[in-house]
Amino acid sequence: MQNFKYSRAEKLKKNIEISLLFEKGKWRTCGNLRIIILKDKPSFPIEEGKFGVSVSKRYFKKAVHRNRVKRLLRECYRLNKDLFKNSFGEKTFAMLFWVSPEMPQKFQDVEAEFIKLCEAQKK
Repeated sequence: MQNFKYSRAEKLKKNIEISLLFEKGKWRTCGNLRIIILKDKPSFPIEEGKFGVSVSKRYFKKAVHRNRVKRLLRECYRLNKDLFKNSFGEKTFAMLFWVSPEMPQKFQDVEAEFIKLCEAQKK
């Protein structure tokens, strides 16, 4: 049985982890999604994978719209966690961004782009 939970331990919350991610992480882009990834390395071991979501005020001025997009992105991760971990690795820090000013129409659109992003990383 698959684990569809998005537990507190998985959430990327600490400022230290986020700043480290921005300093040393690698960027990938696919469609309207952009992700920054920091994988487990001997110089900086990561105990467990963490995942975060961010949506810019630049694209969505209203908090209601930003929160909607964040909910959709978190749900994509939660449902496709196995695909994400197979593509990027078990021990990674990652933060996902929505980089388009247009609001996604349906959850399926966001999920399709998320799956495309994960599959592009595999290759």
